[in-house]
Amino acid sequence: DKVMPENVFIALQNTPEAQPIIEAIVADNDNAVLNESPGMVKIDCPKRLVLRRETVEEKLGQEFNLQDIHLTLISLSGNIDEDEDEFVLHWDF
Repeated sequence: DKVMPENVFIALQNTPEAQPIIEAIVADNDNAVLNESPGMVKIDCPKRLVLRRETVEEKLGQEFNLQDIHLTLISLSGNIDEDEDEFVLHWDF
């Protein structure tokens, strides 16, 4: 049996462009844990993390294409499911 990590994570550049994305992740994931450093924000979450386009748009005050997450993305861990409304990281157990 493989031992899977408990947490998924996403790491984004610590830039003004990434702030609405980071705020949306925190708003939509009660168990999200932020680890900030000068150049990067790493967000850990047990088993599943969701980024919703609608929440980013609320934080940003304008339309947002979820593909634009790749402009600030540094790294991630987990299986990815994405469509135009949600970007989800998860582990299949």
